[in-house]
Amino acid sequence: MSKILIPLLFLIIGLFAGSLVVAPLMTGAAAGIGIATGLSAGICSTVKAAMDEDLLTAEQVDQVLTRAASNVSGATGDAGEIVGSAAQCDEILAKLAEVGGE
Repeated sequence: MSKILIPLLFLIIGLFAGSLVVAPLMTGAAAGIGIATGLSAGICSTVKAAMDEDLLTAEQVDQVLTRAASNVSGATGDAGEIVGSAAQCDEILAKLAEVGGE
């Protein structure tokens, strides 16, 4: 009986401990990815609107995005996955449109 009971007990303890330690880590990572994607989408949609209204050129967009990434990296020590050019914005908006259309 103890050959079955002890492994079963450790399985239950392992599942419980894993849910307390691993689940929050996975949730935090997923939230970080979602925040980065949302930030990029917001930046890109704003930049695209400014370009459509002839308020900024592609070169000015690149300059603004480079400055924004520099400001973020100065505040946090790492710019992470911040969009850096108008071409990247076009790619991100195309991916979002593709995902939204499915």
